[in-house]
Amino acid sequence: MEINGVEIEDNFAEAFGIQVSRILVTAATKKLAKVAATEATGYGTSVIGCPAEAGIDCYVPPQETPDGRPGYIIMICNMSKKKLDHELLERIGMCILTAATTAVFDAMEDADEKFKTGHKLKFYGDGYEKVLDIDGRKIHSIPLMSGDFLVESELGIKAGVAGGNLFILAENQPAGLLAADAAVDAIKAVPGAITPFPGGIVASGSKVGSNKYSKFLNASTNEKMCVTLKGEVEGCQIPEDVDGVYEIVIDGVDEAAVKAAMKAGIEAAVKVNGVKQISAGNFGGNLGKYQIKLQELF
Repeated sequence: MEINGVEIEDNFAEAFGIQVSRILVTAATKKLAKVAATEATGYGTSVIGCPAEAGIDCYVPPQETPDGRPGYIIMICNMSKKKLDHELLERIGMCILTAATTAVFDAMEDADEKFKTGHKLKFYGDGYEKVLDIDGRKIHSIPLMSGDFLVESELGIKAGVAGGNLFILAENQPAGLLAADAAVDAIKAVPGAITPFPGGIVASGSKVGSNKYSKFLNASTNEKMCVTLKGEVEGCQIPEDVDGVYEIVIDGVDEAAVKAAMKAGIEAAVKVNGVKQISAGNFGGNLGKYQIKLQELF
């Protein structure tokens, strides 16, 4: 199968279940909201080593937020509900409460359950906190030096999907980067999906375990997709005319969101000159229960 002359490999992305939270961060200005959202989603590329996978989902204009101010929806994900509860408390408490003029609202539709994150954070007010009603939501108002920090009492979570992915194989690194950047920009328009790696682009695609250091490594480089090892390793998966390979990893509130994001990313990537092939990463169906077949996206 080809799109715009680019081969879409008969392959699948292997994704797995994860617990997802989706919250809205607002502030007095779009810039301040972006600062808080960026801080709260830091150190959130992969649960291989990070305490969560996290990223900015989308911008929300003032006319669509509960407090009439600009905001960003962010997603924070973890395999464990207990760890996700902890991450929400720490990231909101240390990265958003500390940011100027911010407020936090629940943005998860059809939540499986709710965490009492705001209720826990209210104790920072040391007894001076108050309860407000904003747009029918129970909000804790916590006094700060600069004014009050507002946080919704409960934040919803649900079972989502992580590890959706696509590989961009291009004739050289610049073409691969342009295509990866275009894919990430396209995915930003898909609600309920994030690309948690830096700038949305994965430079370090990995495999489970290690060939040489299995005693202490849970993951290691995917040598079969390393351009500098092309021709040196057994089972190399890089075509002869490819010298630029990048991966895009996607987390979503459900499988539909991940599929929509993958489709949007592929459609954007294949428009870039120099892209030769679109593939995906999987572990033979042994890691996750979701097998998202590339050709079936179209």
